[in-house]
Amino acid sequence: MSTTTAPQPTSGLDRFFHITERGSTLTREIRGGVVTFFTMAYIVVLNPLIIGTVKDGTGHYLGGGTTPNLAVVAACTALVAGVMTILMGVVANYPLALATGLGLNAFVAFSIAAQPKVTWADAMGLVVLEGLIILVLVLTGFRKAVFYAIPAPLKTAITIGIGMFVTIIALVDAGFVRKPAAGVPLELGVGGNLAGWPILVFCTVLIAMVVLQVRKVKGAILYGIIGGTVLAIIVEAIADIGSQTDATGKVVNPNAWGLNVPALPEQVVATPHFDLLGEFSLLGSFSSLGAVATILTIFTLLLADFFDTMGTMVAVGAEGDLLDEDGNPPNSQKILIVDSVAAAAGGAGSVSSNTSYVESAAGVGDGARTDLASVVTGVLFLLATFLAPLVDVVPYEAATPALVIVGFLMMQQAKDIAWDDIEIALPAFLTIVLMPFTYSITAGIGAGFIAYVVIKVARGKLSAIHPLMWLIAVMFVVYFAIDPIKQIFGVS
Repeated sequence: MSTTTAPQPTSGLDRFFHITERGSTLTREIRGGVVTFFTMAYIVVLNPLIIGTVKDGTGHYLGGGTTPNLAVVAACTALVAGVMTILMGVVANYPLALATGLGLNAFVAFSIAAQPKVTWADAMGLVVLEGLIILVLVLTGFRKAVFYAIPAPLKTAITIGIGMFVTIIALVDAGFVRKPAAGVPLELGVGGNLAGWPILVFCTVLIAMVVLQVRKVKGAILYGIIGGTVLAIIVEAIADIGSQTDATGKVVNPNAWGLNVPALPEQVVATPHFDLLGEFSLLGSFSSLGAVATILTIFTLLLADFFDTMGTMVAVGAEGDLLDEDGNPPNSQKILIVDSVAAAAGGAGSVSSNTSYVESAAGVGDGARTDLASVVTGVLFLLATFLAPLVDVVPYEAATPALVIVGFLMMQQAKDIAWDDIEIALPAFLTIVLMPFTYSITAGIGAGFIAYVVIKVARGKLSAIHPLMWLIAVMFVVYFAIDPIKQIFGVS
């Protein structure tokens, strides 16, 4: 009779990060952390372009000036992301990275800060309040209880939907799919055709990643990003393509590079400035917006943050086979605590709410299984505060193919849904399709949850509905009807 001995840690580092215990290696964890960073690094550039170029209700840009200060916004974005990602790794032992949430930052900029009389400090104070409220819900066990009340097939649908969501983000950011001037909502390239060297770089990198994945090459995603960046730099040096937009943001060449124009940086190291830290007014919005508008705004932020992270941590866990038999990740309470603190920290750092990033699945897809990967990603974000010029080198066209591969890997979870059972299949379908079609993870989750409750009621199975699912469904109804509610209360 033979017995199997579990692999033993080879060092204190191995023991602390549970590397061998989770079937990983030091090399895979470091590589996975680097991959996650490169798929997320765009936020250091993109967040300043979203929140740093919008005037608040008093006519000032973020930081209080009359002209944008994108370098400061970028440095603070990287700093908060780095600190919170390291905290996620050390506290929760989960390969999950955090940074300013896309969508949330646009909501803060255009729907809160830009309102009359509202300052950026008021808007960021709302973000801090929202994060603190979520933290209370986590510490009381309410947020975790809600998570466990969700049926496992709906959690799977969330994973798949997020996979489709990141795929459409990747295709749009790369310019492979675009919104035409008129007619159909989306089209291939420009006018239904693929044109331009950047698209060729995207396609080349995507094909290379597919080949490397099929050949089961470890580090396929990272190698693809690095190789694609080198290729992009060479192409730009020879063809001198330039940016899609001019200094005013107007598109002047749709076949040019998207966010970054790849080129070797003239300056490698730049001293960061963190002047935005602490520039928030916790209760200022109550006087500038009014009590009712403030409460409804916090509620909207709350729901968006509340469910996005739940879906993300399940998606990342599913990719790394880290979930238990009920579809829940290990240390879920600690994950939710860190994520809640990150939401408040994002407001305190004046960079908008920080949240868990589904791009973490890219690192997990490349082998990461432990918190060491998060620590690596976090350290790279901290270094990015000094090395912002290097972050700018990686163009969309070299990084986004990784998200397409991740989308495929998440789509494989579809086999676990009983598609012949309409009671779960229809809510799952709505969850999956509405995430990419509405460009919102929250909208997909909300539609799926409401449909689940409605179908159970229609079939007379009220006892099968968890009490918290009733509450969630009602909350999402309010979420979707927020504008009519504002009109009822006379709030603009």
